[in-house]
Amino acid sequence: MTKWDIKDRLKEISIPTFMIGVEHDTMNPKAMEEQSKLVQKGRYLYCPNGSHLAMWDDQQVFMNGVIKFIKDVDEGRMK
Repeated sequence: MTKWDIKDRLKEISIPTFMIGVEHDTMNPKAMEEQSKLVQKGRYLYCPNGSHLAMWDDQQVFMNGVIKFIKDVDEGRMK
């Protein structure tokens, strides 16, 4: 098991960053949400019916979130 943690460096990420948490995967969705708040321009999306392949398992939530994120970045709303 790896015992390194670089969460304290997430604040260095300054580009728009999209983190997706899903119900059925090994990564805790709450951890993904926490990390999205640590980057400078982070956004979090939760897919309640998603797994590692949320783009298929929870397609509507996933795609709506991705499209909104891309539009917001394009339109300068991720400052």
